[in-house]
Amino acid sequence: MENLKITIIQPDIIWEDAKANLEKYSVMLEDIEQTDVIFLPEMFTTGFSMQPEKLKETMDGASVKWMQQIASDKNAAVVGSLIIEDNGKVYNRAIWAFPEGKIETYDKRHLYSMGQEHLHYAPGKDKLIVEYKGWKFCPQICYDLRFPVFARNLEDYDVVFYMANWPAPRHHVWKNLLISRAIENQAYCFGVNRVGTDGIGLNYWGDSGCISPKGFPEFMGDSESIQTYNISYSELHDFRQKFPLLNDRDTFSIL
Repeated sequence: MENLKITIIQPDIIWEDAKANLEKYSVMLEDIEQTDVIFLPEMFTTGFSMQPEKLKETMDGASVKWMQQIASDKNAAVVGSLIIEDNGKVYNRAIWAFPEGKIETYDKRHLYSMGQEHLHYAPGKDKLIVEYKGWKFCPQICYDLRFPVFARNLEDYDVVFYMANWPAPRHHVWKNLLISRAIENQAYCFGVNRVGTDGIGLNYWGDSGCISPKGFPEFMGDSESIQTYNISYSELHDFRQKFPLLNDRDTFSIL
């Protein structure tokens, strides 16, 4: 597909209340008539909580079913991360829900030890590349953004996407790293973050947005909002042909 429409939801997440958040997103999404992919933040039903025992869901729980229903209703992929228990372990898991009901998952590899995430969640192992409408996507989660080797574009993906709860004091780091990931991987880079204040007093300024493969950003600011971006397959691959830096990358794995 030549052009894709990517819609970002930048919410003020209601702290640790999945039901209220899903109701809120349903209302926010009512006016979206046509898009191809809907991106939601990290732990979009709860906020970045270290209370998985009371908040965890399963893959057949209400939040995953909601994502599948929205994907079907909007005829668009829906992507975001949830607190998921699977085989006796709890993960910060990204869910990619396809319109036809299929699901692919990615478990956050780099856990934020300064926030004690590693004490409550199991780390993921594998990078995920999702193929959708002729495009390749690489979904990653928040702290992964600080580890560029994990995003290295060995798969010729077209879009790298970071869902996050990235606090306001480091918003300049967020924006600069997103731009860097776009430039070094010659890919569109999307970041989707929350706004507002969470239940432990951390503030968030949003700054969700899209960065072009050449490194030009469009950020959304610090208010609760929805934005749709149009991206072009031919523009991306024409740029790669004219400036073929990916041909000179190291292709060995050091992970």
